Amino acid sequence: MVLLIGNYPPDQQQSMQRFNTMMLRGLTSAGLPAELIQPEPFFGSFFVNDHGPIAKWFGYLDKYILFPFRLRKKLRDLRPAIIHILDHSNAVYAGDGAGIPVVVTCHDLLAVRGALGEQTDCPASFTGRILQRWILGGLRRAHHVACVSRATAADAERLVGNGKISVVYLGLNYPYRKLDRETARAALAGVLPLDVDRPFVLHVGSNLRRKNREGALRIFALSKERWNGQLVFAGDRLSAELLALAGELGIEERIVQVENPDNQMLEILYNTALALLYPSRFEGFGWPIIEAQSCGCPVLCSTSGPLPEVAGEAGLFHEVEDERGFADDLLRLLPPGERGPWSEKSLRNAERFSTEKMIGQYIDIYRQLGANL
Repeated sequence: MVLLIGNYPPDQQQSMQRFNTMMLRGLTSAGLPAELIQPEPFFGSFFVNDHGPIAKWFGYLDKYILFPFRLRKKLRDLRPAIIHILDHSNAVYAGDGAGIPVVVTCHDLLAVRGALGEQTDCPASFTGRILQRWILGGLRRAHHVACVSRATAADAERLVGNGKISVVYLGLNYPYRKLDRETARAALAGVLPLDVDRPFVLHVGSNLRRKNREGALRIFALSKERWNGQLVFAGDRLSAELLALAGELGIEERIVQVENPDNQMLEILYNTALALLYPSRFEGFGWPIIEAQSCGCPVLCSTSGPLPEVAGEAGLFHEVEDERGFADDLLRLLPPGERGPWSEKSLRNAERFSTEKMIGQYIDIYRQLGANL
């Protein structure tokens, strides 16, 4: 039995929740018995849709006071062969294994690095610094730390340094694929406030500063006079500050927002976009890159962290500050004859990221740690 430890639902960490589901389905499909356990809201249930400081502290009670008791009981009842903590931010539970090998998936160490005073767009409060040091201690206690990129593994070697670090690339959490372009465009007609007869560039992500949505706005503004395109933001709704910036840049009328699209809608967007614009400042992996590439969508991304290793030869890269370069490459993709080769490169690169391969690598790690599965 593999016991998977997942994330606290009220934290609304959508990418981590998707990873939790991927791992549970993947292991059971591979014939391994697995169970997912995660902190549940008790105190936090009194603060539904409230993300203020009081709600945060009551969430801490659920995660760090109540859940360890439940976890220890589960360990006594199940006696699993391996414990797999699916998000490094839950590495604080690594000490509750009672002699059972513990694997932790490390998606990034940006918050830990921020708490140590490094610039990662993840500043930490006093209590945040304590929590991140606690997380770092948990990573050091783990029997194995599986990092989602070589860049993240390099951070782990430097900060965790337990000599038991490997790289296990993420697979896709949904079978994104290339669709007939005209069929995909027709599926968008009337569904979104989008003119399907005009090209658009796509950004997928949140309003976190490290996602650099302000940079995406400036890049698009630099190109606005040379094409009649649109800029689509999929994910969080733009903040008031970002909307104000769009107004200052004179592009607010050309922006379309798609709030928290499901996988099917994302697949259609990737298939119909001119390109994915991903000028992120800091990342641990960059899931939207391989999602887009699996649909044959070219990717313009920054050279930050793991993005070059993930996008591979199919990426069009620029330093974060080179917004003019991003804008020029965006316009370069407008002719079908120019976009087509980059689309083919994207499809080839995406083949490197297999969910089945990812699951197989985790099973190998479990067995290397002595798990009888």
